[in-house]
Amino acid sequence: MENSLKEKTFKNNEIIISKTDLKGRILYGNSAFIKLSGYKEKEFLGKPHNIVRHPDMPRVVFKLLWEHVKNGKEIIAYVKNLCKDGSYYWVMAFVTPSFNENGDIVGYHSMRLSPKREAIKIISELYAKLIEIEKSQGVQESEKFLEKILEEKGVSYEEFILSL
Repeated sequence: MENSLKEKTFKNNEIIISKTDLKGRILYGNSAFIKLSGYKEKEFLGKPHNIVRHPDMPRVVFKLLWEHVKNGKEIIAYVKNLCKDGSYYWVMAFVTPSFNENGDIVGYHSMRLSPKREAIKIISELYAKLIEIEKSQGVQESEKFLEKILEEKGVSYEEFILSL
């Protein structure tokens, strides 16, 4: 990937939207998602959303994300995404379950905003440490490390993200 060190950014007033089914397969991506990811709509529809997962993202963050949305809760997270050309972009993601008229979860909806630049430095360092732990000790130890940090700060993951 020739552009793995090139970051793409987007305007503060742009919103990236995608919707997935229960298995995380993309059902919809708006024009901002298409533009930033570099994929054509026909290339990502029906594909797993992790088509844009950057290897710098710790697995524990996605574990936390999936635990929330599968249990009917929304979550906010900083996410580094991978573009088709190998470049990347950071987002502040608001991920929510989508419900039918009976209250059953039928899919997931993600709205992503341009992140605070000052938060990226902090979150990048944390995510690098989490990945280091995951590689040497596994996701469970990474999760314990993250929980310890949050406990020391006296906040939930979302509260931590919003405080950055």
